[in-house]
Amino acid sequence: MIKNAIIRSTVACVIQRNDHFLMVEEVRGGRQTVFNQPAGHVEPGEGPMTAILREVQEETAWQVTLTDYLGLYVFHTPEGLTFHSHGFIATPDVMLSSPIDSDITATHWLTLNDIKALGNAGRLRSPLVLKRIENAINGQCYPLTVIHE
Repeated sequence: MIKNAIIRSTVACVIQRNDHFLMVEEVRGGRQTVFNQPAGHVEPGEGPMTAILREVQEETAWQVTLTDYLGLYVFHTPEGLTFHSHGFIATPDVMLSSPIDSDITATHWLTLNDIKALGNAGRLRSPLVLKRIENAINGQCYPLTVIHE
């Protein structure tokens, strides 16, 4: 057993409008930017639903309505980190005038084919990006009532 092991609790959200998905483009220290759903860490005092609503607004300036829970995705990085990522589905409501996080270089509404092409080019932040979208498209989700905040 590893002492002092930390499991990182994160959230991510699939937001679809017509046949496009809201994605964020961010610099992660590589030669090229990478793409992700709006996502981030659950902060102390937050539950996953509160965290994802905050993260979506901070990263995209969109106010959204959560509709479904995709489930808990467990991800182990090659560096030995473990993430428990809560996936959500939301609908876009209102674009706010608030600034977005400085880590985000741009937001984009992309088609599934655009996102797959980015994946083939190695430009998705993690393999979970496409998996969450495919799960959402296939209706592999749960009611939000499975989460008790």
